[in-house]
Parts: sequence; structure tokens; C-alpha cells
Amino acid sequence: MARVFLVVMDSVGCGGAVDADRFFNEALPDSGANTLAHIAQTCAEGHADEGRSGPLMLPHLDGLGLGAAVRLASGAQTPGLAATPTGFWGAANERSPGKDTPSGHWELAGLPVPWDWGYFPKGSPCFPEDLVAKVCELAQTDGILGNCHASGTVIINELGAEHLRSGWPICYTSADSVFQIAAHETHFGLERLIDLCRALAPSLHAMKIGRVIARPFVGDAETGFERTTNRRDFAIAPPEPVLTNWVQDAGGAVLGVGKIGDIFTMAGIDSCTKGSDAKLMQDLHGLAETAPDGSLTFANFVEFDSLYGHRRDIAGYARALEWFDREIGAFMQKMTPGDLLILTADHGNDPSWSGTDHTRERVPVLCAGVGPGEAGLIDFVDVAATAAAHLGIMPPRGRSFL
Repeated sequence: MARVFLVVMDSVGCGGAVDADRFFNEALPDSGANTLAHIAQTCAEGHADEGRSGPLMLPHLDGLGLGAAVRLASGAQTPGLAATPTGFWGAANERSPGKDTPSGHWELAGLPVPWDWGYFPKGSPCFPEDLVAKVCELAQTDGILGNCHASGTVIINELGAEHLRSGWPICYTSADSVFQIAAHETHFGLERLIDLCRALAPSLHAMKIGRVIARPFVGDAETGFERTTNRRDFAIAPPEPVLTNWVQDAGGAVLGVGKIGDIFTMAGIDSCTKGSDAKLMQDLHGLAETAPDGSLTFANFVEFDSLYGHRRDIAGYARALEWFDREIGAFMQKMTPGDLLILTADHGNDPSWSGTDHTRERVPVLCAGVGPGEAGLIDFVDVAATAAAHLGIMPPRGRSFL
């Protein structure tokens, strides 16, 4: 029996990217950014004790080789992460010219992005007039709010009340190749927001903007505004077959957990569950018992990134890592002979760094179910090749590191 569980710890980078000087947060290049090392160092210094305390405690991940992967990738000190690995471990380099979600996931699935993404310039307004007119036409409004680079949580607090008064959608972007629309689930309507993003997506995709994202929220000016888990991403479809297609074409089931379905526009994916990371972890545990022979389970846990990385919340990120470590330890107890678990990430989001955007980093690659060993420095596409080879599929790109 052979099954693969490919789990992406969204934004859990380990530094060391050789081209980090080409990527920026505000005016600061990402050279030296290191999500895991800086969290571990801050925890060891006693500066990340909100809701937790002391050095970063990740016994299961570190046992697989997490600390070793950080040291290999960047040479950084990893206090609290000093275990001798009992898993198969390495660190991976990204080749695609982006540090965003689609770039990382496509390449982990075997396809480096074959073009340069489109981006919107800094400043306000940042969207072209014809795009604004298109949004207004589809939304049937006289205007939009925002029209700038912004943090999603900040902009709904700043413009939520005006949105409720005017009915205009809040449109914003970031350093990633995205166009995001925030709207109130009740006053604007969740389905109306999703339909708006779906209808707008082809126009943005023609500009090589990677994703149009519906960002629903609830609340009011008195009690505050809060984003919900009903986010929807409308992404450009990969232009060539990827790991999900390889497995499906070979007759295997492909089961998505989290935003995997949105990232790949359900290409090669039989089913996908969504929800909070806590709910998705329950789903992953369930699939340890129900995923069929020959299957690929492809999961993304986004809250490291969305709740803590972008918000530069080191203590919150550490709490999320420690929760994940406990849960993945329990998951490994449910693995059966022939199962391969690959834990990795799609980019970095160093919560100690300047700005609020992702950081260009190498990522750890940790494997359970195959015994100890070292992969060394590999490429993102080798993750897909390894997963495919474990299922008896000849990968068209990359090489298996096992």
C-alpha cells in the first residue's frame, strides 16, 4: 500500500535564499530573512511569551530534521531545535520569480512558473481606470474603496464603516500578484462577493495577475470587523499538468485539504475540504484512516501566514507552530506501512522582518515513513518528483530525493 501526504506549512521558511536580495519588504531586501530561525531565537530570548513561554518546542518536527534543515539552508543558530534527525530531511530552493502562494505551490507540484507575474504599483490609486470601471460595472456600484496596497485586516478596520454606508467594495493589493476584494457577508452579500470575483478573474488573469481573492468579513464599527473563513481564491490555472494531474491520470485519487483546490483551480483534484486550520487538521487526521491506496493528499495550513506572519506576530506564530507539532505527531502515529508524509513550505513570512509581505527563503523538507537520511539542498520540483515516484509514477520534471 502506497499513499502520499504532502503538507504545506504556509510561509514556514528557513532562510538562505541565494536571490533574497532581489526581493523586498518596503525598502529592505529580504537578505537575512529567516522565519524559523528568528522565531526560535526570539523565543529563546524570552521575548515571545504571550500565550506560551520559553524556547520554541517542536519535538516532532525537530526530530524529523527541522533544526538541521534550517542550519543547512542558512547556517543560522536554532536554539531549542537541536535534535539529531530520525527522519529524512533537506531544504529546498525556489526557482520561480515570485515569493507568493501560486509560485510556491505550482513549483512544489512540479511546475516552475513560466512567466513573470503582473503586479500593481505602489501609491494610490494603484489600479488602472479601466479595471476600476470593470469592477463597478460587475458590482453595480458607482465606485470602489481602497484602490491601494494594504494589509487586509487593517483596511477593513479603516474602511469597513464606509463600506457599510456606501455599499462600495473594498479593493486592494499587496506585494504579491493579487487583486483582493473585501466586502461584508451580510450587507454586501457573500454570494454576491464571490460572483463578483469569479466574473472579474478572467480580466485579471489576462494581465497575469495570479489571483483574485474574495475576502468576506462580518461585524460593525462598534464591535469591530473580522474576516471569516469563507475566503475564495480565483487563480490562474497551471498551463501544464502538475503533480495532481500526474496522480489522477495514473488512476490515483487526489484529495485536497485547505486552499489547494483554489490554488490549482481544482485541476486534477477529486475533492477538497476547507475551513480553519483546526478543522483542516481534523480532516487530515481523518484521511490518515480513509485515503485509499495510491492516493495523494495535498494539504495547506495557511494560518501561520495569514494570522501571524503578515501581522508580524512572533508569539502567535510560535504558538501555531507548537500546536501544529503536537497535531502532526499524533498524525504520524496513524500512518501505515507504505505511507509517505512530506512536510514543507511555499515561501517565508518572517514575523520579525520589515513590512508585512512574504519573505524570499528556502524551505524545509521533512519526510516521515521512509527512515532517516539527508536529501541536502534540493529544488521545489524535487518534492513533486519524490511524491510521484513513491506512487510508482515517472515524474516529467525533477528527481526523487529518496
